[in-house]
Amino acid sequence: MGKVSAFVVRCCPYIPSSVFGLTPELCSLRGRTRAIRWLPTTKRSRWTMVGSTSSFPASQVSVGNLRRPQVTAAPLDQFEGDVLVVGVLAPSATESSVEKGSAGTDEKSSTIKLPTLGGLARQVDESLGGLLTDVISETKFSGKPGSCEIMRVIGKPDLRFKRVALYGLGEPDDDGSLKVSSVQQAASYAVSTVKSLKTKATVGLLLPNWMATTAVTASDSATVAGYADLRFKSEEDPESTSRDLQFVVVYNDDIEGASILQGDKLMQGSIIGESVILAKELVNAPPNVVNPVTLAATAGELAKKHRLDITILEKKDCEERGMGAYLGVAQGSAYPPKFIHMKYAPRGDVKKRIVLIGKGLTFDSGGYNLKAGPGSMIELMKFDMGGAAAVLGAANAVGALQPPGVEVHFIIAACENMISSEAYRPGDVLKASNGKTIEIGNTDAEGRLTLADALVYADSLGNMDYIVDLATLTGAMIISLGNDYAGLFSSDDRLADRISSSAKRVGEKLWRMPLPPEYLELTKSKIADLKNTGGRAAGSITAALFLKEFVRNTPWAHLDIAGTVWGEKEGGPTGWGVRTLYQLVQSLHEDS
Repeated sequence: MGKVSAFVVRCCPYIPSSVFGLTPELCSLRGRTRAIRWLPTTKRSRWTMVGSTSSFPASQVSVGNLRRPQVTAAPLDQFEGDVLVVGVLAPSATESSVEKGSAGTDEKSSTIKLPTLGGLARQVDESLGGLLTDVISETKFSGKPGSCEIMRVIGKPDLRFKRVALYGLGEPDDDGSLKVSSVQQAASYAVSTVKSLKTKATVGLLLPNWMATTAVTASDSATVAGYADLRFKSEEDPESTSRDLQFVVVYNDDIEGASILQGDKLMQGSIIGESVILAKELVNAPPNVVNPVTLAATAGELAKKHRLDITILEKKDCEERGMGAYLGVAQGSAYPPKFIHMKYAPRGDVKKRIVLIGKGLTFDSGGYNLKAGPGSMIELMKFDMGGAAAVLGAANAVGALQPPGVEVHFIIAACENMISSEAYRPGDVLKASNGKTIEIGNTDAEGRLTLADALVYADSLGNMDYIVDLATLTGAMIISLGNDYAGLFSSDDRLADRISSSAKRVGEKLWRMPLPPEYLELTKSKIADLKNTGGRAAGSITAALFLKEFVRNTPWAHLDIAGTVWGEKEGGPTGWGVRTLYQLVQSLHEDS
């Protein structure tokens, strides 16, 4: 790798405080020298940047300090709580009949099949004197996904729950198992039934059949559903504040209980949920709080927590490596670039090696091609580091759960894309670290420039089995696939299939897109090797083909998460990608 002057922290047995900027540091910003130092502000290890324009803590992201629901498991006869949510499958088909209309014509009418309760749900119904069956019949409760009915239990002093709810799970999957989305929605609904209570609350979720993977999914979803981001509220919202909440997986018998409890599946789900929350917090934090410096500090905290190796390349180190594309984007910002490289090394033999790269634009103004006018979403460009947030969330999950046999590298080229007298301009020609020259056709196509040098760096590590990058790269991806699906581009069918399988297993949607080599011509420049724009047509494809030019022979995949990073309905970040990345690493372990 060559001699690097960056500080390298091997987080065992300790991290020097300089990693977090806890000692005064002089940084040259736009030709000026300004002192930056960090002061503790609360017991939660938050830090205020002296001299910044922000009155908020400079890194208001909690790492391992989250208030989350306590997730446990219990058989039905031992469950005691406020609400018991009973998951109900929809019948597998709708019967249709034909009857004569009043005018003698044939009119189709449908007889809707209502769910039949079985197993534990039947036991609950019998203990309630057939209440659930009556509600299903009277309300025509079909069991379709998201349908719900909640009732107060009256006159049953022997029962140890106050309310009971029916929740529709929809039809089962093709193999008869519960759909991942159904489990996620049921767990989230269960938490929502008690989240507004002003005291300690307990909710149980009873599903038709629990498996180890189902328990992980439910625990994960309950953890995320119990969280509310109140960091920037001056007063706590009594309806949103996270309270003492217990989420109980209610199971059938010892065999089902053993499947849930073996291998700490509930804890695994909680950790994955925490990791998703971390990503959501990073994306949701305003850009005057999360910037390249504080993002690097967060990576340092994660590395210390999980004893990961961490290398942070400063501007000078990046210059020595010839990272002209990345530095070109960064040069307009008052914040220095921070190139972050974390490494998880498993105990024992290493069977597979993978690099996960996240686009880390903590704010994207568009540069001189300023994001202006309706639809530019400049006010939401804090989410342009959604790829980096997903990678750090995955690092938290991998570091905590420690999958054996897989070495994982986490890389983020963190910077801002701003306007200043030193910012790069349309028409400039930048030189990436692999020697390729790039004509700048649009300063708002900056993400591919930062990723170009990150991909070259990843490829230079050597002996990597896979490289995967995530980026909020193109608005064209939103036009193509909307807000529910990420776009998957890959030069390797086996890797693409593995990522698709991992995403399906955790309920994150993606769609594989083509990489036609003839479209690469759209990115050719007359005065340089490439240009960073490819025209209006096939914008997501030409962006992916541009990235492909910076990977040599390592199997590579690119996930464009521009549409999935932000939930339109929720009006906030989704944490998309954390689950898929962790499951991808886990799949490498399972196959090794």
